[in-house]
Amino acid sequence: MIQSYTELDVADNTGAKRVECIQILKGSSGRHGKPRLMTGGVGDIAVCAVKAALPSGDIKKGDKVRAVIVRTKYPTRRPDGTYVRFDSNAVVILDGDGNPRGSRVFGAVARELREKNFTKIISLAEEVW
Repeated sequence: MIQSYTELDVADNTGAKRVECIQILKGSSGRHGKPRLMTGGVGDIAVCAVKAALPSGDIKKGDKVRAVIVRTKYPTRRPDGTYVRFDSNAVVILDGDGNPRGSRVFGAVARELREKNFTKIISLAEEVW
């Protein structure tokens, strides 16, 4: 579960290394009429602020970017009853069309991205869990 002020690793080669979540755009909010803090899981889109970046990268520190969550420490339940969780929270930075800005994706990504139509990220990833 990712929410506002969560720090995340960047799993692509855009030059950004660490981002902080500002807002979750597509995620779960509240149940039964009770408001709740917006949280996001694997495959949800977040608005993030870049906290650390390489000096030679395309993205600089302080930029505001959109990103899709590809790994979470919080377990994600699959339809067959199994759970998948990762060692770190990570995102891949997106362009305006919803495609990844980088040309490589580092580390494993969750299979749930395929169901959310992020097939380009799946094809660039080293490993799909």
